[in-house]
Amino acid sequence: MSIQVFGLPVSRGVAIGRAVLVASSRVDVAHYFVDPASVPDEITRLRHARDVVVNEIDALKQELPTDAPPELDALLDVHLMLLRDDVLAEATKQWVSERHYNAEWAVTAQTEVLARQFDEMEDDYLRERKADIEQVAERLLRALSREEPDPSARPVGVHDFGGEDPLVLVANDIAPADMLQFKGSVFTGFVTDVGGRTSHTAIVARSMDIPAVVGAREASRLIRQDDWLIIDGDAGVVLINPSPIVLEEYRFRQRQSELERARLDRLRHTPSVTLDGEAIELHANIELPGDAVHALEAGAVGVGLFRTEFLFMNRGADLPDEDEQFEAYRGAVQAMQGLPVTIRTVDIGADKPLDRMSINELRHEHVLNPALGLRAIRWSLSEPAMFRQQLRAILRASAYGKVRILVPMVAHRTEVRLITEAVARAREQLQDSGQPFTPVELGAMIEVPAAAMMTSWLLRHFDFVSIGTNDLIQYTLAIDRADETVAHLYDSWHPAVLRLIQEVIDASRLAVKPVSICGEMAGDVAFTELLLAMGLRSFSMHPAQISAVKQRILRSDSQKLRRMLDAATQSEQPALAWRQELLAAGIRPAGLPL
Repeated sequence: MSIQVFGLPVSRGVAIGRAVLVASSRVDVAHYFVDPASVPDEITRLRHARDVVVNEIDALKQELPTDAPPELDALLDVHLMLLRDDVLAEATKQWVSERHYNAEWAVTAQTEVLARQFDEMEDDYLRERKADIEQVAERLLRALSREEPDPSARPVGVHDFGGEDPLVLVANDIAPADMLQFKGSVFTGFVTDVGGRTSHTAIVARSMDIPAVVGAREASRLIRQDDWLIIDGDAGVVLINPSPIVLEEYRFRQRQSELERARLDRLRHTPSVTLDGEAIELHANIELPGDAVHALEAGAVGVGLFRTEFLFMNRGADLPDEDEQFEAYRGAVQAMQGLPVTIRTVDIGADKPLDRMSINELRHEHVLNPALGLRAIRWSLSEPAMFRQQLRAILRASAYGKVRILVPMVAHRTEVRLITEAVARAREQLQDSGQPFTPVELGAMIEVPAAAMMTSWLLRHFDFVSIGTNDLIQYTLAIDRADETVAHLYDSWHPAVLRLIQEVIDASRLAVKPVSICGEMAGDVAFTELLLAMGLRSFSMHPAQISAVKQRILRSDSQKLRRMLDAATQSEQPALAWRQELLAAGIRPAGLPL
């Protein structure tokens, strides 16, 4: 029977494939693909863990007191029987040999399959035997956890995978750092139970350019291992075991989407100029140095946002030193071949915590409201040595190309003073040590209403500003953008949000200082014409979004759009008003809410 699950669309397109459930066991374990050459070793790990658990249970049976209830001995016998069951052992091995799952993942996957089967049994007694399976699985996982995992384990590419069917990832949630491990992997889409449209998990999904749905609530409980799934990233719908007719319809949509993508690709190197001759800069957002190559290929004229926090995450207490950071920044700068690279200082906090834990460092569990706590520039200023280290690394990279520094979440005058002092001190240290660097522009991110309202003052101290619309909307509307329970209140079209953006653009143009948008609104074609009307001339987005935005720009007349602006910004329903203005002007709206 086909089932529909509704969530939030965060990355457009259609994905069709078999479900891969991650972390469905009560025991949280690592999930990764092993190299094909390491499959025998992984099967050996499975066999060894089974032998260890068998010996443990045998020892327990031997040590049972004489007055122990007979049911206990019988229970241990059941567990031994399950462990020695060749059919069960073979089924678990197949996850390793055919899918290249690591041993822990194979155990949780097979446990999930069996648990589902027991749930469907009509007999109450038999249905309750699911607990025995889960207990045995937990023993196996504990035995595996006492071993060192295969050091050659790595995310594998499509050509490394032994199966033929495309796969989609299903999980309760996926951390941004973990999402990065799936770049270039076998997964064609993913769905999670939790998350919001602009959570960093969603942002990384868009950076991977694969269809994704988040906030689908009970998806990971309803979906079974190996179920056929359709992920509709446009509508936010997940179809479980669709009928052949529906499957064929979505496959047709896939083909149409691929044709549209190919058509847009032809615009990659076309200059982005409006019909009335306004040149528009389209920059790229990147997470890792290697992404700079994709930015160039997409036709970006620079990097508008290099999110450096991904260098700091998923590595325990071993934070990158100055030289490691310098190599990463230099790699991105050189890859851009003379085009500007805007490097944001580390934006740790909220849904991007560090792995290490201390009194001065963020982690969800230790902060009542991480979005309002010690994050972004606040955290950097609390760690002055680390901050100057990063600034030195960025400045050193400037010797290899045009570099700009972008500081996140600036809101206070004292922060501005401390930032400028830290930059000056970093320059002095490099001069004293004879390290080469070139003049670097310093910019501030406008992410909180306070900064938006004092843009004119900020531009006395900074060379440019960049609007981070994701956080600006979050803080303006008091909405946690990672919380699916209030996701419906996250509104990019809210009149207050649009007025703040307009004020920042106007203040920047009055000060004759560059202004850009690097948040998700920049890459959303529903906002392209509106932002042009507001006077925005610099957009920064994921490389995959550039061609679609460029297409809208090439068909736009900025002066004509400007005359339509007041009708939208002064309306109580800006989205509806703007849609009507576009239609009246003969412009087909893109992705606007009805």
